[in-house]
Amino acid sequence: MPTTPLLTTRIDKWLWAARFFKTRSLASNAVELGRVLQNELRVKPAHAVKVGDLLEIHHADQIWQVEIVKIIDVRGSASIAQTMYGETAESIAKRQHKAELRRFQTEPAAQLQQRPTKRQRRQLNHILIE
Repeated sequence: MPTTPLLTTRIDKWLWAARFFKTRSLASNAVELGRVLQNELRVKPAHAVKVGDLLEIHHADQIWQVEIVKIIDVRGSASIAQTMYGETAESIAKRQHKAELRRFQTEPAAQLQQRPTKRQRRQLNHILIE
């Protein structure tokens, strides 16, 4: 039985199917907290998405700006999930720049030879907060 292509689906379901989040409840929670914007607007998890919508996804210290290319509401393989969206050139450049910066930064605890003392731990926390 042939299935008709979907025109819309819930944003949390699409994020889960596109493998941005491991579970649908995590995707729903991120949308609820405003970490996912649809066309620069904050939406609810049940909000419908359609082809052509622009999503800005803040997840795990990464920011993706993607345009929805395909609507699928079931989770499939990673190769299928990557065909559901196209990342903007600006987003790719920003993520690569952040990756380069992270690569050249040294870990504050790398210079320690043993377990840090209370004073060293305070200094590390002060560095990490800044």
